[in-house]
Amino acid sequence: MNLPTSLSQLGRRIWTTLASLQLTITCLALLIALVFLCTIAQVEMGTLGAVNTYMRSWIVWWAPKGYAFQVPVFPGGALVGFVLTLNLIVALIVRFTFSWKKAGLWIVHLGLILLVAGEFVSGSMQVEHRMIIREGETVNFLESYRDTELVIRDVSDPGYENVFTVPAARLAKGGVIPLKGSPLSVKVARYYKNSAMGPLAPEDHAPLATRGVGATVKVTELQVESAENKMNQTAALVEPMAGGQSYGVWLVSTMLGAPQSFIHEGRTYILSMRIQRQYLPYSLSLKKFRHDVYPGTDIPKNFSSLVQLQNPTRGEDREVLIYMNQPLRYQGRTFYQSGFEGDTITILQVVQNPGWLLPYISCVLVTIGLLLHFILSLRRSMARRSA
Repeated sequence: MNLPTSLSQLGRRIWTTLASLQLTITCLALLIALVFLCTIAQVEMGTLGAVNTYMRSWIVWWAPKGYAFQVPVFPGGALVGFVLTLNLIVALIVRFTFSWKKAGLWIVHLGLILLVAGEFVSGSMQVEHRMIIREGETVNFLESYRDTELVIRDVSDPGYENVFTVPAARLAKGGVIPLKGSPLSVKVARYYKNSAMGPLAPEDHAPLATRGVGATVKVTELQVESAENKMNQTAALVEPMAGGQSYGVWLVSTMLGAPQSFIHEGRTYILSMRIQRQYLPYSLSLKKFRHDVYPGTDIPKNFSSLVQLQNPTRGEDREVLIYMNQPLRYQGRTFYQSGFEGDTITILQVVQNPGWLLPYISCVLVTIGLLLHFILSLRRSMARRSA
């Protein structure tokens, strides 16, 4: 091994351990175990919950049934990946001399390091949304899968709305939240990550809400859902204020569809809780959605969405066909054909991943490295036979 001469005995032992093949095999075995545990956990936690718990965490925690505390039980995928990356880097420095004979192994190790680094980038920076479009409809915003937001709309002007939003993560912190660009602020009286509503019983305490629907219903806090097929029903009790005047405490929830409004200085404001949106500088119009199945069965064969992409800032107005394994990549986002509702509504999964190219580059580097190492080894073998 090529260890620095200035290292102490303890330092040499640490470097040797970090560069050891045994550490590499241990990390790979732990990753295999994590993949197995994550796959089993998807039954109860859903794909997203299981991946976040096992693969994108530093430590896997377990909560004994009936107790509030948690105990660490297994290293998480982030910790194992970090140690594996460190192992590959140190092994590259210590075990291999920088020479043409070892060029293939250097390239292979660099490719593996880039592969693990790409997962760190994806895990920390990848953002997923969805876009739901009905045939003939034009949409210029994305919707979150699970995040919600409080929305207060100024609908006083005909044909135009001023929209003010507060993310649910900010509501969870409580306190008074000023709405930028408006004279209003919102005081959070209570926040529910997941909840249920029902009629008030005679023995129930008076609700905190004093205005709107919330004054006549009972809100019960529920355990947070992590499975992908279950949606948390976010709710909050909020108090709009302006100029020292309170407009009462209102209940907003993703379960409420009826509009609730109040008037401030002659202007009408509507309160609601909805799935969090992200508006785009361009829009997609669904011209035709097609859902093909295999003859005589209900098994899906193909989904496709013919959309009109319009971006006034770039002067673009063109048709794009999005179908299975053929997404639309545009301005750093990838639009995949994800699902549908009925025969006229398409659901597009929209992924924004700054590190999406890293796995491809990694695979190319590993392939080139292995081929180069094979060719160099073959040449040395043939040279020895000739000699």
